[in-house]
This record gives sequence, C-alpha cells and structure tokens, in this order.
Amino acid sequence: MYKWKKSLCLGVMAAIAAGTLLFAAGCGNGGKQSQNGPIPIKVGYSPGVCNAAIFVAYENGYFKDEGLDVEMVQVDAAHISDAVGAGQVDAFQGMASKLVQPLENGLPVVAVTGIHTGCQKVLVPGDSAIQNVAQLKDKKVGVPGLADAGTILVKRALYKEGVGVTDKNLEVDFRVFNRNDLPQAMEKGAVDAITASDPVGPIAVREFGYRVLLDNAKDEPFASEYCCLGFVTSKLANEQPDAAARFVRAINNAALWVQNHPKEAAQLELDKKYVAGDVDLNTSLLESYNFNPSVQGGHDAIAAVARELAAIGLIGPNIDGEKFAQEHFKAFEGVPDRPSDSAIK
Repeated sequence: MYKWKKSLCLGVMAAIAAGTLLFAAGCGNGGKQSQNGPIPIKVGYSPGVCNAAIFVAYENGYFKDEGLDVEMVQVDAAHISDAVGAGQVDAFQGMASKLVQPLENGLPVVAVTGIHTGCQKVLVPGDSAIQNVAQLKDKKVGVPGLADAGTILVKRALYKEGVGVTDKNLEVDFRVFNRNDLPQAMEKGAVDAITASDPVGPIAVREFGYRVLLDNAKDEPFASEYCCLGFVTSKLANEQPDAAARFVRAINNAALWVQNHPKEAAQLELDKKYVAGDVDLNTSLLESYNFNPSVQGGHDAIAAVARELAAIGLIGPNIDGEKFAQEHFKAFEGVPDRPSDSAIK
C-alpha cells in the first residue's frame, strides 16, 4: 500500500495541467503563478478518444477552476520523453506500461494518479485458428513499436502463459508497422495478430471482421489496472507541489465527469475536433473504460507493471515493484484519492 506523503506548499503558488497521451508545457514564467492572475500553462494532447478527461478539463472549466490558464497544443504522443528532456512539458497523461522502462532509465517524471483503464487490444482475423494468447507462440505479431504500450501488454500476457518474450528466449516474431497500417498488414497476411489502441482496434473489428483476442478493458488482471495515468515532471513535483496538486484535482474531476457522461464527452471531443470517428463508436469506447480516477490506483499500477516487467526481464530483475512505485509515484496534500460527486459540474 502506498504510504501517503504530505507536501508543504512553499513559495508562490503554482499550477499546471495535462492529460492522457498529452503534455503540459510551462510558459515563460516557468509555471509560477502571477500575483493577481491564473497560471498560464500549455497543455499538449494527442487526438485519442481516451484523452477525454483532458478535453473535458479544458472545455468544461476544471483547469480554470484550479487557477490554470491553459493553451491546448497538439503533440505527437510518441515523443513524451523528448518533450520532457527538452523542458517543454510539465505534466502529461501517459500509459504505465510504456513509461516504466523510461522511468527506470531516468526519465525525470513521477506518476500522480490513475485516470482510466482500458484502450488497448490484441486482434486476430475473424477466421483465425488462434483462440487464446498462448497460441501466439511462434506467430507473427504486428506492433507499432517494440516499446509501445500494446507490445508491453501482449508481452505481459504471453509471459503469464509461459511464452518467451525477451531477446534471450523470444518465442514470438514481433514486426513493426505504422500504427494505422496494422489492420491492412494483417489483412494482407503479413502478420497473424496485431496490437491496436483505440479507436484503431474497434474500427478494424468493424471494417475487417477481426476478432478481439485480448482487451485490457475487459480481461483480467489488466481490466482492474489503470493503464493511463497522470504524470508531472520531477521538477514540478519537487519545486511546485501545489501546482501538481491542482493538476491532479482538475484531471480527476474531469475523469469522473466522463465516467458519468460518456455520450456527452464523446460529443464534446467531436464537436471541438479533438478526435475523429462517430459519436456512437466513441461513446461505446468511453463506456468500456473505467474513468473512476484514483490516486492510489495510479500508484498500484506503477507497482504492478514494474513488478511484472522485472520478473519478465524487461527491466532490472532485482527491481522491487513497491519500492519502484515509492520512487516514481507521488501523492500531494489536499488531493483526495477519488473526487467526490459534489466536485463534478
């Protein structure tokens, strides 16, 4: 269990904001609040349905309620580490499974809350003889990158079935394709299965008749684990803890609103042109996730992923999951584990 640490608010109050597959970059004042006005913050985002909490936090005023003056900036989610390293971001929403390895390698961020579950799938052709994850042994699996969250998901699932997934004992042929080309690659027979983030996965199921082999929104133990977390830079967490707390409160309040209003959230994403798709499909996706945010859940996800990746051999074998989480997760004074219904507009 995470031991909650209280942070004292030192100096001038500050705040930042950001979200799922998105980044928040501090403006010229370094994220510090002006004496008489809100804190200017640049929030980067990727056009993904599961970024709904970020979009809602901006459009429905949750950032503003926390004293944040947010400018939304679209950023390629694949370059989170680069953006952090360049000092361009103060906070973002990212996937625990994708960020544990960069955290081990020194990425200067900490996780701060769990936002939602779900949003990754493994697909096979509708007429495939593959009926379970274990049968992917000796098969070709298309992925968008060897360190992608979907790749880590399928490796974790394969490991549980006794299938080798490291360079030393690899029993699956992972082949890299552009994310949007994966459905066509399987249609042409180049691979036997693909990993697919939403909405690519559901669209491929609808258009190609593919079958879902693994869904981390439904299949345990992944369905009980937050896949998308809020992160802030270590600099922000250490020097501006009140700012980090404001970010967590805003994002958690917005996430709970999405949980309670999935169709309205889907419509908002489309109306504001944050994402493509149609309202029925996007609503069904949001409904399939658990948008009941939890600070403790974020901590537990980091611990679980680190523990399993260490056991698999994808990070240092001597890493203890709980100790890893204590080092790379931080809770803040004034932030409840979960938002109350009274905090939701």
